This record gives sequence, structure tokens and C-alpha cells, in this order.
Amino acid sequence: MTGVSDQPPRRDRPAVSRATVTAGAGDTPGRAVRPGRVSVRDSRLLAVLDTLDAAAVRRWCAGGLTALRRHQGEIDELNVYPVPDGDTGTNMVLTLTSAQQALAMDLDTLPGDGPTAHGHALRLMARGALLGARGNSGVILSQILRGLADALAPVPAVAGRELAVALRAAADAAYAAVARPVEGTLLTVVAAAATAAEQADSDNLRTVARAAAGEAARALARTPEQLPELARAGVVDAGGRGLCLLLDALVEVVTGESPPRPAPVTRAVRPPLTTVREAGSDEYAYEVQFLLDADHEAVARMRAELAGLGDSLVVVGDGASPAASTTWNVHVHVNDVGAAVEAGVVAGRPYRISVTRFADQTAPAPRPGPSADGRAAVVVAAGAGIAELFAGEGATVVPGNPSTGELLDAIRATDAARVVVLPNDPNTQAVASAAAKEAHRLGIKVSVVPTRSPVQALAALAVRDPRRRFEDDVIAMAEAAGACRYAEVCHASREALTVAGPCRPGDVLALVEGEVHLIGADLVDTCAAVVDRMLGGGGELVTLLTGADAPDGLADAVRAHVGRRWPFVEVQAYPGGQPHYPLLVGVE
Repeated sequence: MTGVSDQPPRRDRPAVSRATVTAGAGDTPGRAVRPGRVSVRDSRLLAVLDTLDAAAVRRWCAGGLTALRRHQGEIDELNVYPVPDGDTGTNMVLTLTSAQQALAMDLDTLPGDGPTAHGHALRLMARGALLGARGNSGVILSQILRGLADALAPVPAVAGRELAVALRAAADAAYAAVARPVEGTLLTVVAAAATAAEQADSDNLRTVARAAAGEAARALARTPEQLPELARAGVVDAGGRGLCLLLDALVEVVTGESPPRPAPVTRAVRPPLTTVREAGSDEYAYEVQFLLDADHEAVARMRAELAGLGDSLVVVGDGASPAASTTWNVHVHVNDVGAAVEAGVVAGRPYRISVTRFADQTAPAPRPGPSADGRAAVVVAAGAGIAELFAGEGATVVPGNPSTGELLDAIRATDAARVVVLPNDPNTQAVASAAAKEAHRLGIKVSVVPTRSPVQALAALAVRDPRRRFEDDVIAMAEAAGACRYAEVCHASREALTVAGPCRPGDVLALVEGEVHLIGADLVDTCAAVVDRMLGGGGELVTLLTGADAPDGLADAVRAHVGRRWPFVEVQAYPGGQPHYPLLVGVE
């Protein structure tokens, strides 16, 4: 198997791959030191590894999680959007936390005919990451771990060349998830690590691990040269930074030494530019996502069609044989939602749709049971008031930024055979797709309506009709959501150059469909102005959701303004309780 012994490591004695351990301070030079319970931080006391065994996988996961937690705030800050919702670091920490929990619960449970001990550990780690994945960075990280596990599970011993092969498989899995890979991102960093590992051309595990981590750091430093948004903001890619920390943790486990790697230098010479969020798109209005049962040939045709409709195309399969029908997670940014969904219908059986925008924490609301015909709705919401509104519509409410496992639990808890999911946040889309895929394996049919904002979800829930076929009902909900334009008003958290001009901390920003349209100094005046701009394109109903920090009388002031300027427009206002955004606006 791996390391010295073919048996799974005992909990009270971590396995090592060589008998001699580097002496620490106070030890006699050249004397073998018996290993004990040692943290990754003290890995200099452990033997350097010739092979990667199950105990080393555990130490890598723990060390990587420690590093991500230490730099979590730094990575979050690399999201240069001026709205205070950057969370790549947080999402990667939560994803790897789930991986570590899976290892802690099940590492010693090895099936008799299962993979190697290290392979079982890696599969548990990848599975835990998938179920706990939050945000697109978390989902991509879970794909990287899956690629490593698939490549290394059947290998008796993991040395340098095996690690190089596995890193290439990890990079391929990450790239396969994105139809139009953008260089200067996490994808670039993992590809550079794989190339360096291959070019090391060595069986020495330490040599290959060092080469991969070193080149990943250099690739990260080059990301501002590849993405103009990063260059103007003077930062490196957030997801790539997280991956570098994980690779450095692997080097520490394998060599017993922590790489002397300084934090990446930023070269900000201008105010940061407003850029897309972790899963956002500046050019297209909708982020559509769905699960699809189809064969590889049909998916290839669908991929080409979706590529012509928009950008940010991601198509991820569950690893089934190319000859068999596979479950796919499809994600694309488009302006024509109907055409994107139709492409999925032509290819196979789509059953989940979503368009998203960054949302935050939500207070949980009571979860009602399924309707009489076995249907249910699961809605992601931020804010106690919003949660109450959704619960009043008969939906099961999940707090903002959920993990795959939390969404899956909510879907299963409905006890319904057909469930519609409304994510209300672009950063939740990939997570919802993964949860829907898992639910499909349990025999639950899940469709996701592409809602980017709670106001769109309210519009979608308002048209539900149990007398319609489930598929027709989902289409009607998607159409209602798409017909509802949305806006958010918040205060800028940092200086930035937006498409509406420069902003400073504290300025009032009005975002329409996710893009800054207005910058003002007075909250009420800016809210009134953005409503005017939206109603200038037509509208009969305005929905206002006031946030947790909204001043008293904000909704009344906006309602009075609409009454004066637009006397034939109906206004509905509710306390939403959402963080960061004093006002959310929907126009139907």
C-alpha cells in the first residue's frame, strides 16, 4: 500500500514513510526520533515522505485548512467589488472544513474491496468538499480534489510521478467545468502547478511537490498581467491565492519544512475597478444553471450552442462513462433565459435552473411540508423579514450562502418528489446545482428557477399553480422571475472606479441587474432616482424590501415619491431585514 505499512494508521501513532526523523532542537544529531502526535505546524519533526499515505492526507487537509483560516480575511479582500460581500476566502474555508469533517468521521472505515488507504482518504476529502462546497471557488476546489482522488486512489504508492499525473487530472477536472476558461484565475494557477510537476520529471515526491507549489506562486503573481480587472485593482486572483496556500501546506507535510513564501505583492496604482463577483458577469443579465441528464454527444452540441448565447459557461459531469448517460451541472450567463433552457431540453432532461447574485446571511424560517401534489419550493434568503415572506408563500427557507449539504438537507426535508429551488444569489448557483445532482440520485426531481434577487423569487412564487404540470409551472415561474427587474442600494465599502464613475467609502451605490448605475450622497434621493430609472423602461408594480440597517421612513419616502411621479404604479413595501443593502427594489 503506502508508506511503511499496508495497514491503516492508528489514531495514536501517525504513520510515516521512513524510519529516520529529522532531529529537533535539543535532540542528538543523527538520532532517530520516534514520531508522536504532531500538528502540521510541527511537521519539521516528522520524517520527510517518500510516498503520500493516508496519514499525510489527513495532515495536508488540516494544514491547508489552518492556512486558509489564517489568510481568510486577506483572500476575501481580494474580491475588489466595492460592495461588502467578497467571500472567496470564507467559501474556501467552509468547503475545506467540510472535507476535514468527512475525514475525521470516516477515515478508518475502509471497505474490504475499496481503494487504497490514501485513496479512500482522498475520496472522503473530495466528497466532503463537494457536499460542503460554498460558492464557485468552493465548487472548483471540490473538482480539483476529485481529480486528485480519481488519479491517486488506485495507485499503490504515491511518489513524484504519480503526484504529477494527479495534478494534471485535477487541472483537467477544473478546466472541464468551465466552457470558456479565463486565464488569470484559479484555473491558471492549478494548470501551472500541474505543468511544473510534469516538467520536474522525478519520482521524488518532495521535488515534485516543491516544483508544483513554487510555479503556482509564480503563476499567481502573473494573474494581474492576464486579467485587466486584477491589474487595475492591484490584486492577485483570490481563488488562486487559496490554492497556493493548499499547495504550500502539501509541501510542508511532505518535506517537513514550510516554504518561505511572502504574501503576494499588490501593485495598486489606481483606485480598484469594479469587477465581476466570484460568479458574476458584466455583459449578460442572467446566470442560468440546471442539472441535465444526457449523453456526452448531446452535451457537446448543447455546449456549443450555449457558448454562442453567453459567457461563463461551465458544464460539469459526475464522472460516468462516456458511453453512458451522465448527470451534468450546467451554468451559463445569458440574456435569453428561454434559449438557454431550451438548449438543455434538446440535449436531454434538465431539472434545475438558477440565476444568482451575491447574497448574505439569512435567518432561518419554519419549513412547511410539501403541497398536496407532492411539490415543494426551497428558497435561499438573507434577512428575517424576507424569510417570513417566503415562508408565507409556502416555501422552505435556507439561510444565505448555504453549503451543498445544507441545500440537500432542505430539499430532502420537504418530503416532496418534485422541488423547485430559487437561489437568489449568483454565488449559490454552483452549490445549488451540486445539491440538485445529489437529490436526483435520491429520486427527487429538482428544477432551479434563475432568480438573482429575492424580489424575483417573490414574483416567481406568486405565479405558482399546482394545477399545471410541474414542468410548465417551472417555466411560468422562470418567466415571471425574468420579467422582474431588480436593483440594490448600498453604501460603498471601498474606493473604486465603477462604470458610473468613481466612488468613495460611504457613497450610496445603486446597482441595477448587478451593475452600478448611480452614485449618490443621500440614501433616500438615490433610492428614488434608481426607481425612476427602472420605471422609465415601463412597469406596473414596484416591490421594496428594506434592509436591517435602513433608516426609519425609507420605504415611506420612496413610496411617496413614486405616488407623485408615477401615480398609476402600485407599490408594495416589506421589512426584509437583509444585511448590507438598505433597499432592494423589484419592478414588474
